[in-house]
Amino acid sequence: MLEMTREEFEELVAEALDRIPADLTRLMDNVAVFVEDEPPAEAGDPELLGLYEGTPLTERGEWYAGVLPDRITIYRGPTLRMCATREEVVEEVEVTVVHEVAHHFGIDDERLHALGYG
Repeated sequence: MLEMTREEFEELVAEALDRIPADLTRLMDNVAVFVEDEPPAEAGDPELLGLYEGTPLTERGEWYAGVLPDRITIYRGPTLRMCATREEVVEEVEVTVVHEVAHHFGIDDERLHALGYG
């Protein structure tokens, strides 16, 4: 497994978020991004790279107020296990971050896979 500190990995996630166009990040609403070492057992997939939990922007209505932020989590362990080089980690983190942010915008897995963000 490739070695990378949690701090280095968190920096890659922050850099991936910074590469999302400002026009899109301005539209993101009530969402927080986290890094965890491993996905929770209840996720059912120990190799899960990222997870979006919340209500996509496309599904929010007038009822949406006073709720906790949506949560995007990027998992360090599975990413490092699947990548052989730092460059692969950088690329995979970017793909995973974009994938999970896209869920916040209501884009489903099928469309993301078609766009190359699977």
